[in-house]
Order: sequence, then C-alpha cells, then structure tokens
Amino acid sequence: MGGRASGPPPLPEAAGRIWHTLGAAFVILVFVPPLLLLVSGSLTEPGLPPSPTPQLVPDPVSTDGYRRAVEIGGLLRASLNSVLVAVVAVPLSVLVASLAGFALARVAPRTTATVVAASLVALMVPATALLVPRFAIFRALGLTDTLVPLIAPALLGTSPLYVLVYYLAFRALPRDLYDACLVEDLSPMRTWWRVALPLVRPVTAALTALTFVLTWSNFLDPLIYVYDRDLFTLPLALRSLSVLDPTNFPVFLAGAVLATAPALLVFVLAQRRFLHHDDPTGRDRP
Repeated sequence: MGGRASGPPPLPEAAGRIWHTLGAAFVILVFVPPLLLLVSGSLTEPGLPPSPTPQLVPDPVSTDGYRRAVEIGGLLRASLNSVLVAVVAVPLSVLVASLAGFALARVAPRTTATVVAASLVALMVPATALLVPRFAIFRALGLTDTLVPLIAPALLGTSPLYVLVYYLAFRALPRDLYDACLVEDLSPMRTWWRVALPLVRPVTAALTALTFVLTWSNFLDPLIYVYDRDLFTLPLALRSLSVLDPTNFPVFLAGAVLATAPALLVFVLAQRRFLHHDDPTGRDRP
C-alpha cells in the first residue's frame, strides 16, 4: 500500500494560523497608519502652515525638522541619557525579576502563596501613591537631580508583575528537570542560570522589550527627580519641543520619530521569540 496522502492541516493548527493572520492584520491596521503619518509629518518643511488634510507624501520633502530637533531640543544629549538609563535598568530589572521568580517557584507552597498574595496587593497600589514617599527618600539620600532614581526601581525588579510572570514560567517547567539538577549537585544559582533561564527565553524577550519601552518612555519620574537640563531624558526633551508654534510642528514630529524608532527596533528584535515556541534543544520551531 502507498503512503497516506497528505491532507489539509489539522483543524486546531489551521485555526491557529487564521487567528495569527487576523492578529497581524489588526496590528498593522491599528499601528501602521499613525506611524506613516508621523514619519510623513516629520518630513514636512518647518515654517510652512500646517496642511488642512494629512499628506502621506509631503511636498516638498524636507529633513530639516530632524536637524532642528537635535539643535533646539538637545535630543542628542537626551538620547544618550535615556540610553544610559535603559542599558543599566533593563538588564538589571530582568535579572532581579528572574531571580525572584525562580526563588518563588522553588520555595515551600505556603511561602509562595503568601508572597504571591503580597505581590498582587502591591500591584493594586497606584504608582502615584508612591511618588511622595519615594521623592522624600531620594531627597534625604541626596540623589535628586541625578539619574539614580530612574535606575533604582530596577533593583526591585521594577514591578511585581515581572516577578509573577517569571514565577509562572519557572513553575511550568517539569519538576523532573529540577530533580535532575539536584542529582547533578547543581547549586540553585547554577540551576537558575544554566538550566531554567535558557528555557524561558521567550518570557525574557517579552519582558525585556516591555521593560525597555516603559523605561525609554518614562516621563513622570524624570520630571520629578531631574532638574538639570544636561540630565534630561528623551521624553523631557520632547516636552520642550511641544511648545513650538504650529508652523514648526514638523520639528516636534521629527523628535517623536527619533524617540519612537528605538522602541520599534527592540520589538523587531524580540518578535522572533514572540512568534516562535522555544525548543529546549536550542532550535526554534514555529
């Protein structure tokens, strides 16, 4: 008898592909048009009256808005400050959150339940309720008007949500895997670094991208703690451009493009982990 003829993919797989296509189409329809209008507006020549209707291709096309944005708004120095904060805060936040999540997945169930409940309660506290006590602490330590208050939350994993996500990811790993690490006499730190963390790379990619975007776009904390213009981050520098008159609005849009591009780049780099399942053997499979 001949081999079984190949038929259409199973229904769950076909349905998954349909939903994946619909999701991608929804994202494109929602996010791409505003980005195109943002880029188009940034290429409009500054000094001209704003167009009554949006133009996909401005006439004439000019890149002078980018030059003025860097010169007037000090975006170069602000970008370096934002990069410095992100380079330190994002990896530190991910490492601390993964360590805490791994520890939470390995302690006694009663302790885990208590910590998870406390984390959920902490998530219910509005961030604005912590502004005054945090400001008082940083001012007493003499750390205001520095970049330290923007990085310090990473020492606590930035948010209890990150710890809970890692906890669920590490808890989903087979228990036999942890037992094998005990048999091999691996310490908890080596088990976390060499075994558990590589198996949750999609979670790490997702949280890294999310943490970078939240850190990069953070406006409230720099507004509260930073006063020296040389220490302004990119959101504060963009705020100074927002007061320009309407004829110079392309300058503000050019600054917005420069601020948006790094976040888009991070998501493009992380999308491989978003769209693929991770294979413990080291190969990615769709």
